[in-house]
Amino acid sequence: MINQDGYFGDRVAEQYDRPSSPMFQPNVIESTVDVLAELADGGRALELGIGTGRIALPLARRGVPVHGIELSQAMVARMRAKPGGDAIGVTIGDFATATVDTRTDGPFTLAYLVYNTIMNLTSQEAQVDCFRNVAEHLVSGGRFVIEVMVPELRQLPAGQHLVPFRASDTQWAYSDYDVTTQAMTCHYIEVADGRGEHRAVPFRYVWPAELDLMARLAGLRLRERWEGWTKRPFTQDSTEHVSVWEKPAA
Repeated sequence: MINQDGYFGDRVAEQYDRPSSPMFQPNVIESTVDVLAELADGGRALELGIGTGRIALPLARRGVPVHGIELSQAMVARMRAKPGGDAIGVTIGDFATATVDTRTDGPFTLAYLVYNTIMNLTSQEAQVDCFRNVAEHLVSGGRFVIEVMVPELRQLPAGQHLVPFRASDTQWAYSDYDVTTQAMTCHYIEVADGRGEHRAVPFRYVWPAELDLMARLAGLRLRERWEGWTKRPFTQDSTEHVSVWEKPAA
């Protein structure tokens, strides 16, 4: 059942910080924070979907003041329980529309969305609204960074729409694509104590060029695009990208 925390309620929050997860590997976090600290350029950062503080906490330890927007109070509670978590301000709400009072918590030289979180907005309209919302929070010359996958459609055999991405003795996961709407549902299946459980989370996949148009509608322009946080060149074979848009100086 979905509550006010969306798809990231207490149970998901309790399991989110898994040390074995690729996104929690120290080298992944370090390279992410390196780039974001550089782009913040001595200013304040706004994280959309701050979650349990995976990136916000180490970024704050680098001396970058961070404020977050997050729908799930369960996820924020997990961050609050970590060292330094109480020092980070959080606005509870949908990051496509929630606003931060920049007179007290801003203005921001950097806003960022990491680990495919832009796809948690399940309509094109909401994704466009997100860009506009970010642009209103940024100073002139500020940057907006998104880390997101390139849709896996090239992996789909003709006539199929399922892509598996996790398999073990007790856990399976796969993505179900609808190419007519760009809807994508991730299904998670887990067996524990002889019982199977299924959880489905909706997303909307988005192409790099589509994101560039959203940015342009919000008055932002593309500055950089890399394959990942180590700044490898983005190519036609890249499976993910980190893109940086800039708000032109007044």
